[in-house]
Amino acid sequence: MLNRLPGLKEAGTPNEQLSFASKASRWLEDEHLVGHGTRTNWKRQYKLRHNWTQGSCAVDEIEVAEQPAIPPILVQMHNGIIYMADHTDGLRAWAAKGKRRLLAQLAFPKEHSSQPPTTLAVDTQSLDASLQRIIVGYQDGAFSIFELSLGVTGPSFHHRFSHEPSSSGVLSAVALSWPYAVTMTATQRLSLYRFSEPRQKSQQEIYGPPRLLHSLKSHTVWPPLSTSLRTTQSTITVSIAYAQPTYLSGWTVGIQEVKVSSTGTFLESRLASAIDQHYRPLAFAAPPMMSHLAGLAAGTLSTSTTLELRHIHSKPTSLSYTHPYLLVSHPDNTLTLYLVTSTAQTLSISAGSRLWGHTSSVSGAHVGGRGKAVSVSKRGDELRVWELEGGFASSAARRRLAAGDLSVQIRPEFQDASQEVSQAGIDLVNRESTTTPKRARRDESSEDEPELTLTRGWIGFDEENVVVLKEHSQGKQALVIYDFT
Repeated sequence: MLNRLPGLKEAGTPNEQLSFASKASRWLEDEHLVGHGTRTNWKRQYKLRHNWTQGSCAVDEIEVAEQPAIPPILVQMHNGIIYMADHTDGLRAWAAKGKRRLLAQLAFPKEHSSQPPTTLAVDTQSLDASLQRIIVGYQDGAFSIFELSLGVTGPSFHHRFSHEPSSSGVLSAVALSWPYAVTMTATQRLSLYRFSEPRQKSQQEIYGPPRLLHSLKSHTVWPPLSTSLRTTQSTITVSIAYAQPTYLSGWTVGIQEVKVSSTGTFLESRLASAIDQHYRPLAFAAPPMMSHLAGLAAGTLSTSTTLELRHIHSKPTSLSYTHPYLLVSHPDNTLTLYLVTSTAQTLSISAGSRLWGHTSSVSGAHVGGRGKAVSVSKRGDELRVWELEGGFASSAARRRLAAGDLSVQIRPEFQDASQEVSQAGIDLVNRESTTTPKRARRDESSEDEPELTLTRGWIGFDEENVVVLKEHSQGKQALVIYDFT
């Protein structure tokens, strides 16, 4: 039978019923909502989506440190679990959903007790829901592999491997896609490792040393940067997105892809940057080539004024890359979105599109694979959710950008006065959305609140929560969880 209805697909066998598959979702990687053998709580999903579009959420705060950590606490989020690493408390896992409790904690190995962690990454491509691998890099160039077991006996961390310190110095970035691991040092040395599968699985087993596949030296990679690792049956692709200084014209962004075969043979290394669209050898005497900005309302995107061009080329305060989206934040309250094109023949970065909406300097931003992004101001008092799917190639997307429909400000709702006082750093966001009595109570207690709340630049999100790491003026650090359910 031929099906002419959009989205109507035949099942795998003639005995199975036909099912209607929705079009590509524009929200939060939720293609799993329609499928065989699963039931979806559509009322809950509608409420969740509505709350995201309105920026409406509840707020919870978890105190994670009494004193400021040097270097700062490292945070990652994956599958509803928040992973944290710091010199004092070691490796910790917190539940981001339900009862937000500490799931597991493990001190770092003795050989690393004097070296603080400097970078943290989670294997996001693992298909085993009961096991999660984590890699931690240290100040002396060493790194460790840990596993979080989510078995019936309860969550627990296990130390699996520790690499010797490196003469190349402190690790600035790591990535993990088992059995491959990538490390990046502050001296711009990239190393790719491959682990052997363990012979027997036990909680006390220590993995054997990995094989160093390649070690490459760069002279163009500058922070902030983002390192990712993608694997297929035949190739391993390492991607490094980074800030790049340009001669007499500030900063731009670049990306490098290193491809290696599954046997370890070096295949190719490719570079691309956004310098072609904006580069001017003598400051900004001429306007940049930005044909994709034509036709937009004045003031919506960057203009060709000297001031705007200088800001485009200012060093980014943060950088997030999830293919094909590359999002950077700037100290002038704006962000810039780039689209990365990677084919078998070419690697390129599109011209940047400027995003307006923040009223203060943006300290951190994170973008997902479907273009969903979240950004936070330096004071932590303003968070915005962005819908950037597809970029701005279409006229419809440009109209949405001109109308200011790309982002919504997150407006937390507090349950009582005591909780309101404790949530320092989000007062300015909440004032417009709270009722008059709540606002009055907050004004009366403002003298007791900390003078300043800063964000450490890290921000993450999943389909239900946004998580931000904040530091109060007294030095206390906390995870602030914005719950949209």
